[in-house]
Amino acid sequence: MKLSARLSTLAGATALVLGAFAGAVPANAAPVGTAAVTPPDISVTNVKQHLADLQTIATNNGGNRAHGRTGYKASIDFVKAKLDAAGYTTTLQQFTYNGATGYNLIADWPGGDPNQVVMSGSHLDSVTSGPGINDNGSGSAAILETALAVSRAQFQPTKHLRFGWWGAEELGLVGSKYYVNNLPATERAKISGYLNFDMIGSPNPGYFVYDDDPTIEQTFKNYFAGLGIPTEIETEGDGRSDHAPFKNAGVPVGGLFSGADYTKTSAQAQKWGGTAGQAFDRCYHSSCDTTANINDTALDRNADAIAYAIWNLASGTTTPPTGTVFENTADVSVPDNGAAVTSSVTVSGISGNAPSNLSVGVNIVHTYIGDLVVDLVAPDGSVYNLHNRSGGSADNINQTYTVNASSEVANGVWKLRVQDKAAIDTGYINSFKLTFP
Repeated sequence: MKLSARLSTLAGATALVLGAFAGAVPANAAPVGTAAVTPPDISVTNVKQHLADLQTIATNNGGNRAHGRTGYKASIDFVKAKLDAAGYTTTLQQFTYNGATGYNLIADWPGGDPNQVVMSGSHLDSVTSGPGINDNGSGSAAILETALAVSRAQFQPTKHLRFGWWGAEELGLVGSKYYVNNLPATERAKISGYLNFDMIGSPNPGYFVYDDDPTIEQTFKNYFAGLGIPTEIETEGDGRSDHAPFKNAGVPVGGLFSGADYTKTSAQAQKWGGTAGQAFDRCYHSSCDTTANINDTALDRNADAIAYAIWNLASGTTTPPTGTVFENTADVSVPDNGAAVTSSVTVSGISGNAPSNLSVGVNIVHTYIGDLVVDLVAPDGSVYNLHNRSGGSADNINQTYTVNASSEVANGVWKLRVQDKAAIDTGYINSFKLTFP
């Protein structure tokens, strides 16, 4: 992952659809659900062998796999050879940065609708100070093994599958920017979703899910919910990895992350294990980011989550509809046992009434959601309850709701209203967005 200031940009206005929603939409609101497709298990032993091979490449090439160094080219050649043998159509894309040649590797699996592309990617370069096994051998090895699992299963999804390994991410997302900027607009429009995996085996791991596209996000959350593992919104790497160029170009994005140099809190250690007060990865951008710097459990769970998302997102039978997103990302503090607060978006340019399937994205960071009442307030003051003191001692609401708002005029000021009804808890509204199909 690249070191930089956090970027804050709005996502594009396209939402993925996995197929039919599970069940009918109740009168007020209900979380979005999907019917799951079961992928094969991704062998963590195989993923770790890929990491061992990347470690050997680094060891034999000056201790790193950085842009412009022999270790990076050897890494690209290693991944390409495996994909070629598995039946992928591979393309090596060259670019120049800081006077050195860089490489992106693109691999397409034959078949699927070429107008609906599900793409997964990871950066393959390391920093110069170490072999980069967690950052980002972990993501690169996991999507490599998932791509090989696609081949072994002879998976024939409805949508077209594409994988990418990016160069020079550590120098400013150079490779992925080059790919996106050189992709014709008509081809960019065919990418129905880009999934990014950067650091997924951190030794003191957290389980973080990107909150950019609601359907991709919910797909990952569904997987972890099935394991009984709570997740949090990914913020440490927001805008700092290869999803950013895709997002800026209007492509729906999502992904997973297990933490870098941020410190794990006591609350996070309580729900995930590990050590509070220590970084998620104490070897971040250091020489000790070796094969010893991997948590096998996190690597295994995240690799399986990648396969789950790819199998499900690529198996949809409907063309993603175009939508318009209105979002407010300003933080609004929620007073402890206090008055209700609101986050507002102004909707304009939508003719007629709101739809019967208005998508409401709610992202609230809070230590006890069992105290919260959350409502959507329409421009005329009509109230649609989204969350009413449920969830007990769980923390954070990161949920997409579907609201039948067909009786409401679309244009105007819509509000997310949040009230904490009991004492001794803290939190804030992180973001609120409406998606009009």
